[in-house]
Amino acid sequence: QVQLVESGGGLVQAGGSLRLSCAASGRTFSNYAMGWFRQVPGKDREFVGAISWSGGSTYYADSVKGRFTISRDNAKNTMYLQMNSLKPEDTAVYYCAADSQMFRTVVLNMGSYRYWGQGTQVTVSS
Repeated sequence: QVQLVESGGGLVQAGGSLRLSCAASGRTFSNYAMGWFRQVPGKDREFVGAISWSGGSTYYADSVKGRFTISRDNAKNTMYLQMNSLKPEDTAVYYCAADSQMFRTVVLNMGSYRYWGQGTQVTVSS
């Protein structure tokens, strides 16, 4: 079993920045690709970005490309989402997720992720 815990969410003004963290425990974090997703009430959960098991590859949704950066520190079993130039439309609950298989590059398919955190709220005011 693996546990994922997100932190770092909060309220920020448009144009501001936040850094989310996803702390993992329970298995070898460094062997698995990870992803960030977000969800607004009443809408489907959407892909934000992903990072390969090694951290060498990343991929972003067009809506966040150039503003968000995903990184990971395998020594600390933690993944990060640096969010800059935030917009009101970035308001959502943000979730981190861990891949179901080892040693894969970026994973875009939500269904491929086996483990999920509980989410952290990000609210961007205009």
